[in-house]
Amino acid sequence: MSTARRVHHTYEDYLELESGSPHKLEYCEGEIYAMAGGSPEHGALAMQFVRLCSASLPAACRVYSSDVKVRIDATDLSTYPDLSIVCGPLERSPRDANAVTNPRYLVEVTSPSTEDYDRGDKLSHYKQLPSLAAVVLVSHRAKRVTLVRREETRWTEVELRAGETLHLEDGVEVPVDELYSVVEGMA
Repeated sequence: MSTARRVHHTYEDYLELESGSPHKLEYCEGEIYAMAGGSPEHGALAMQFVRLCSASLPAACRVYSSDVKVRIDATDLSTYPDLSIVCGPLERSPRDANAVTNPRYLVEVTSPSTEDYDRGDKLSHYKQLPSLAAVVLVSHRAKRVTLVRREETRWTEVELRAGETLHLEDGVEVPVDELYSVVEGMA
């Protein structure tokens, strides 16, 4: 009988492994996970979100693609959201110069393999970011956008569907129908 032993990696182990990896890696409490790539529809939804929100985004805000890592020190998670929006000066992790610590908005396009994580544990990690005003979850299954927004001391959740428009602070608007117009069968 063999016994499996869980290996605990330091953050420095993670950074060293990631620097030589052709894949994006996520770090969570000593565990390192390879992040899967997305489908063409996944990529199209993320880029359409950028296109639609960019027109109304204030000049002080910048949108970052999934190439930018976000670090949540409070929960020891480093991950690559589909989109990160930072308003004001960019703040980097003192442990990782390539990791942003102050996103105002995070956007995740769900997939069959990530939906439960995106809506569950990952969302819980994200809520620990003091700078975060909202998380937007874009469904891969149907025209459905979930807005999880910080309201003073609590988080609220609103679902938006066809015919509705997502409204974020800072004047950002994303019509659900226009967002999904880039996905065949959902237009």
